[in-house]
Amino acid sequence: MQRDSNRKIALERIEILFELASKSDDKFADRYVYLARKIAMRYTLKISQNLKKKFCHHCYIYFKLNRVTIRTNSKNKAIEYTCSDCKKVTRYGYRQKKNK
Repeated sequence: MQRDSNRKIALERIEILFELASKSDDKFADRYVYLARKIAMRYTLKISQNLKKKFCHHCYIYFKLNRVTIRTNSKNKAIEYTCSDCKKVTRYGYRQKKNK
């Protein structure tokens, strides 16, 4: 029971850190992402899908409008996030699910 409550608190802290990152300047936002990742690793939690898209998976900077280029690639059926800091590309697919 104690472990479940700790995990719940950790998830709340991660969400709070990402909210703070969206409101603060770049240096603090990167630090908040770092702390959120450390909390997730400490309690073996998965960061939710919508929060994962908010930071670079290579250099771990928080994405703001001036730090990322977002475009669609119709050939790969993916949305590409290009980090302005490390120039790496992260792709998230958007294929439609087949109806059976």
